[in-house]
Amino acid sequence: MGRFKIPETPPTVNKTVRFPSDVVEQVESAIQGKDCTFSGFVIAAVRAALEDLDEQ
Repeated sequence: MGRFKIPETPPTVNKTVRFPSDVVEQVESAIQGKDCTFSGFVIAAVRAALEDLDEQ
């Protein structure tokens, strides 16, 4: 078994982003009851979008 390594928290930058109300409602509905935050969902969505752009 590999050695346990304490994970490091990546550096972050605080940004203010305005979302349309309907998008906020859809995200909150999608993550309801799951172990996911609004920020975590948005970060994953942006990363997926960036990967799609790279593939084009």
